[in-house]
Amino acid sequence: MHGARFRSRLRLPLIGAALVLVGLTYAVLVPNGAAGADGPQSQQIEQGRKLFAVGCSSCHGLHAEGSTNGTGTFTAPSLIGVGAAAVDFQVSTGRMPAQQPGAQIPQKTPVYSQDEIAALAAYVASLAPGPAIPPESAYDVSKATDEQITRGGELFRTNCTACHNFAGSGGALPNGKYAPSLMSTTPRNIYQAMLTGPQQMPVFSDQVMRPEDKQDIIAYVVALQQAKNPGGMGLGRLGPVSEGLWGWVIGIGLLVVVAVWIGARVPRVRRQPESNERN
Repeated sequence: MHGARFRSRLRLPLIGAALVLVGLTYAVLVPNGAAGADGPQSQQIEQGRKLFAVGCSSCHGLHAEGSTNGTGTFTAPSLIGVGAAAVDFQVSTGRMPAQQPGAQIPQKTPVYSQDEIAALAAYVASLAPGPAIPPESAYDVSKATDEQITRGGELFRTNCTACHNFAGSGGALPNGKYAPSLMSTTPRNIYQAMLTGPQQMPVFSDQVMRPEDKQDIIAYVVALQQAKNPGGMGLGRLGPVSEGLWGWVIGIGLLVVVAVWIGARVPRVRRQPESNERN
């Protein structure tokens, strides 16, 4: 009887001690950025949340859940699960925040600084798992070999030329949409675009295309960006097509101008009145 009472009295102190021990263990083992509300990561996420509430929530919803037009069609997609890479791509290229809705959001000068973009990306990434911003080593092609560039060209022509043109100059798509030119796109944004599939672009995840394949494609695009035009003008790098078109437009146009000029310079013979001819 006395033993049962003694164990009953010890139960609460033991439970309390166990909870304290678990709390201390958690505080020691969990990194500071995740354990404390005042950690650097938490501060960045909080900054991103505030920026999102001011600049993004009017379209994407206060909690990034997206918005509809009343018929069930999304006017702004949900950002839950898109990952930090999608945010970094859209905001660093100036596509977001969008100036106005349309068939496609064009690239423009970024609105946010690099620190603000990183904060927005951290906030959206904290909502749900998604593609992370790739490390620099994933898209650094400064030491790419000719073999990598050649292989990247083969992959690019197989997977990308249908929309972006074989020279990366971009092209038109149905319903007023288009594939943008890659001539001024950074390696980081090319990699992120393949990871996230912005707008009409399909997603090339690591399960679909290996990271080393993505890097080879980037090496090829960078080689295109640095290539010089032997003729002085790129003309879309379409070869005989654009060159022939300009030949017809300029060549035939000049011939027409010369023909009209010659016709204007030649004096016309005036016919005499019929009465004079009879006399």
